[in-house]
Amino acid sequence: MVSAGEGEDSPDSLPVPAPPDPEEAAAIIRVQQGETEQFELLVRRYMRGAFAVAFRLLGHREDAEDVVQEALLAALANIRTFDTARRFGPWLYRIVFTRGLNFRKSRARRQTESLDRDQFASREPGPVAGAERAALKEAVQAALARLPERQRMVVQLFELDGFSGAEIGVMLGIPAGTVRWHLHEARRSLRELLSQFEESAG
Repeated sequence: MVSAGEGEDSPDSLPVPAPPDPEEAAAIIRVQQGETEQFELLVRRYMRGAFAVAFRLLGHREDAEDVVQEALLAALANIRTFDTARRFGPWLYRIVFTRGLNFRKSRARRQTESLDRDQFASREPGPVAGAERAALKEAVQAALARLPERQRMVVQLFELDGFSGAEIGVMLGIPAGTVRWHLHEARRSLRELLSQFEESAG
């Protein structure tokens, strides 16, 4: 059995960063030398992962797009400080993650007010089948919201966005084994919460 403590990462357990492939390393060096058009290769390679991290943090497409754009601009502005012996992706994902957290804090009050209004405004009666689907969707969302944030991100990135455990480990800076542990715990918790919903609905 895996204990809760095994979900914590010690410095020694973190994965050793893989070196960039030659094409990526060459593009980074050229960008550092002023050929900013080469940055497009990095954008194409890591945009999907960057957006997934931002969207799972913020839950809003336009906000996620804004954060990714800001992160890309910040990465380009600081590209001269980047160590070309490392992969660009994990560095960019950390920028996205940090900016996403800051963005979420800054919008918290406004978001809470708008969500409260939207929830009351959108409650309209519908067909029984539609009501059941809506109730199940709300139950899933509520169950996800009750998970620890990292577990929630792992299960959404894996189940909804289709990233592998290794890819998620790179995004979040944790070992693949820890990703598997978070995924296992998240699935177990979700099964328990949804089972409670089915019992109450029955």
